[in-house]
Amino acid sequence: MVTHEIPLARRLRALFVVLLALGLAACGGPPKWVKQGSGAYNEKDSKNFYGVGAVTGVRNEPLAWDTAENRARAEIAKTFDTYTGYLMRDYAASTTAGDFTRNTEEQNVERAIKTITTTTLSGVRPIDRYKDDKTNPPTYYVLTKLSLDDMKENMMKAKELNAEVRDYVRKNADRLFERLEKEEEKRGIR
Repeated sequence: MVTHEIPLARRLRALFVVLLALGLAACGGPPKWVKQGSGAYNEKDSKNFYGVGAVTGVRNEPLAWDTAENRARAEIAKTFDTYTGYLMRDYAASTTAGDFTRNTEEQNVERAIKTITTTTLSGVRPIDRYKDDKTNPPTYYVLTKLSLDDMKENMMKAKELNAEVRDYVRKNADRLFERLEKEEEKRGIR
C-alpha cells in the first residue's frame, strides 16, 4: 500500500508544478506600454514622446516589424502636425401628394474626413518590441521614442516646412476631396 501512495504523491507534486507553471505563464502578457499607447509621458528625469504601432495579419515577419515601427513613428508625428479637413452635406425632403394621406420622405447625409500628417522628425527610434503570439495571426507591436530636446530641435527646423504644408493642403484640398468623391462613386456610396 505504501508503494501506491508514493507514485500518487509524486503525481500530485507534478500536477502542482504544472499548475504553478501555467499560472505563472498566464501572468505574462503584453508589456505596459502596449496598453498605455502613444503620447507624451514624464519620466523620472526626462520628458519623452512615445508612439505605439501595431500590425496583424502580415505573415512576413520582417515586413510586419517594419510596418509596426513605421506606424509607431506616425503616431509620434500625429502629435505635432495633423491637418484634418471635415465636410458634411445633409439633405432631407418630405413630399405629400394628392389627398395628403401619402407622404414620401427621403434623406441623404454624407460625410468626408481627411487627415494629413506631414512632418520630419529626427531622433525617433524604436526602443522595444513585442510579438503577441496569442492572436492568430500574431500581432506585432513596436514602441518608438522621441526626447523632448530632440522634438524642440525638430520644431525649430520645421517652422518653414509647416507653412509649406499648409499651402500644399490649401492648394490640393479640392483635388483630394474630388478623389474621395470618385472613390465613393466607385463603391456605390453616392
